[in-house]
This record gives sequence, structure tokens and C-alpha cells, in this order.
Amino acid sequence: MSKHQLTELATGERVISERVPGVRSVALGFWIGAGSRDESEARGGVSHFIEHLLFKGSARYSAQEIAEIFDELGGELNAATSRETTVVYARIPDDRLERAIDVMADMVFRPAFVDVDSEREVVLEEIAMVEDTPNDLVHDIAAEAVFGAHPLGRPVIGSAEVISTVSRRALAGYHRRAYQSEKIVLAAAGNVDHTALASLLDERRNGAASGPGLAARKPARVEKRPRLRFQRKETEQYHVCLSGPGIARNDERRFAGSLMDAIVGGSASSRLFQEIREKRGMAYSVYSYSSQYEDAGQVGVYVGTREENLNECLEITVAELTDIAGGNVRADELARAKENLKGRILLSLESTSSRMTRLGKSTITDTPLLTPEQIVKRLEAVTAGEVAELADALLAPERLSVAGIGPDEARFADAAEGVNPALAARAA
Repeated sequence: MSKHQLTELATGERVISERVPGVRSVALGFWIGAGSRDESEARGGVSHFIEHLLFKGSARYSAQEIAEIFDELGGELNAATSRETTVVYARIPDDRLERAIDVMADMVFRPAFVDVDSEREVVLEEIAMVEDTPNDLVHDIAAEAVFGAHPLGRPVIGSAEVISTVSRRALAGYHRRAYQSEKIVLAAAGNVDHTALASLLDERRNGAASGPGLAARKPARVEKRPRLRFQRKETEQYHVCLSGPGIARNDERRFAGSLMDAIVGGSASSRLFQEIREKRGMAYSVYSYSSQYEDAGQVGVYVGTREENLNECLEITVAELTDIAGGNVRADELARAKENLKGRILLSLESTSSRMTRLGKSTITDTPLLTPEQIVKRLEAVTAGEVAELADALLAPERLSVAGIGPDEARFADAAEGVNPALAARAA
């Protein structure tokens, strides 16, 4: 395993890289420690909107020039916004590194905020697309059920009301506060020299944001009791999430959590995939998921199924969650889950993009940067009892909110009552 190098510039930005022998590519990522969690309700979605606008032009490059340069480099350029971070990332041939850094640094540090209104329409179309995609939208409803009015409960993409009205001045002001030097990490993996990389950034960070930063994050808050949430849409399937509070990213139980996820619904041999899809054919998509934040987390299960299968799907889900939470974690499934995660780790080492993401995400979130060998050792040490104990704390059905999208609220409430009878009574 190659060793990483970490440098902090005099101005506060951090540069972390890992040289990977035998490759001719470099994966780059500018990681910014700000996301939708840092927004007020009146500014919900501006982090994601700014991510879009970084591509519309900078102090030295127009939107078309940015696109043409990366096409000429034979590279890939993209970005993503989450609840706690924003990242602009690329993968390029190693001999094009300086040109790529030149353009990306200008985008991140000196966006021009031009064509705001035309890109506003693009983001509004993206919001409309999510609204028309119930298997995505239901996750936003589930987050609201768990976190309520806290920013973690709001959609990363924002709302049409905010995006329609936010001004160029407000966007530029938010960028200055969010993209502070100490909140920026440049991560790289591939055929890259660390000293040269740090020097390239140091030469190009002039014009970085200065002045006051964003307000301190509000401590995470979860709803005290599980909730029932439903949105009516004329869909062919009911899209349902059973979700509840999870664990923070630095919680030592996260290794047991990864194995729990793999056993419940995170792989093709997982309980829910086998029982609901493979054995009974009652769903095309069924899986478990988890999100980990600075001081909180979320766990859940998703299933999309037709009305005639809704009750049975939820009954099977409840039975499997109850079984695991009750202590029945079989030795064979735990061993298989460990091998599954170990295999994924091994495969990720062959991707410079995966290596870069590991470096950048760990650094920007102040998470210990464990080696793959250390992670495997932690996974191997997890016992069946620890998985069951965590499942009891997080996935016991009486702890879970139920969120859904479908054509009939009464029909959905009837099925949800089988998860937790108190939910329907509380909703009424």
C-alpha cells in the first residue's frame, strides 16, 4: 500500500496525495468542507447551485473554454454536493496535471457567477426530475422523518422556491464564506509528485475567499419518536423507506455497521435481497443504506413494490430486522459479509479515483485515515454479537420511521401499521 503525504500551505489549504506506481493517470479532487447542512432554510440548495455555477466560468476561463480544455486533455471533470461537503473532481493523464490544476483552481477560488439565470433553470429542471423520480424522492422524505426541521432533514438539491429567487449577490457572498482556505483540501492519487502538486496549488490560490466564514453548524437533532410520512403520487409502485437515526462517522461501531448493512440488504446475498427479490419476486429494487455525518447518522431500508405486495414486503422486512436485532446473526453470513467488504476494498485499490476520494473525504471531514490493512483488521475483529447489538440499537422496527410515495395514503398507512402500530395512531 502506497503511503500518502500531507502538506498544509501557509494560507491554510491542505494538500494530500498518494503516488500509485504503474499508472499514467492522476485523479484530482478539490474538497470543500461545506454542504447543505451549513445552509439556513432561506438558503436551502445554494451549495448545490454554486457547484453548478463553478462550471459556468471563472476569472480566466469561460464555460466553453473549461469544457474544451478538459476535452483536449482527454480527461473527466465533474462535481458533487452532499450534506457536509462539496467536491470538484477530475481524472486526467499525468502529463496534463498542471493544466488541469490551473483550470480547476480558477473555478474553485474565482468563479465568475455568470449565466446565473440560465443555470438556475437547469437546477430547477433537476429538482423537477427528482420530483418525478419517486425512488430518489422518498429518501428526502425519510431524512425529514428522522431529522425533522434540522438542515440534515432537508434535500441537498434545495427547493424550487429558494432556487427561483436567490440572487447572484447572495450566491457570491455564500461562496466567499463557504470556500475559506482552511475548508479546502486538494487530494490526488496516481502518478503525481506531492511537492510539485503543493507548489502548483500554492501558485494558483491567489484570490481565495477571505473574511468571515460560515456560522458554526447546528448540532444534529433527531426526532424523539418515529414518524409516518407519505406523499401521494400516481405511481405504479409504492416506494417505501424504513429509516432511523444512525451513528456518526467516527463512531467505533462503524465497522459493525458496515457488516450489518451488508447482511441486511447491501449485497446480492443479503437477507432482504434474497427473501424479497430472489425467492418471491416481489421487488426489483430492495436494499439497505446508511449515511454517517459529523455528529449523527441515518440508517434505513428501501423497497419499491406493487400494491398487492406491499404488506408482505414490509412484513418480511420487519421479520428479518427483528431476527437480526434479536441476536440471530449466522456465522456463515457474517463471514461472507466480511469477505465481501474485504473484496471491495481490494478492488478499490485499483482505482485512482477511489484512492483520491478516500484521501480527500477523510481529510476534509477530519476522519482518521486508516490503511486498507487497518480497516480489514477492524472488520475481522467484529463479532456476531456486536452486529446484533447494533441492529437492536438502530434497526429494531419500533425505532424506525416509515416514509412512502404512492397512490393511496390509507393503503400505505395500513401497511406501515405492520411495522409499528403506534405510527398510524400517531399520524391520526
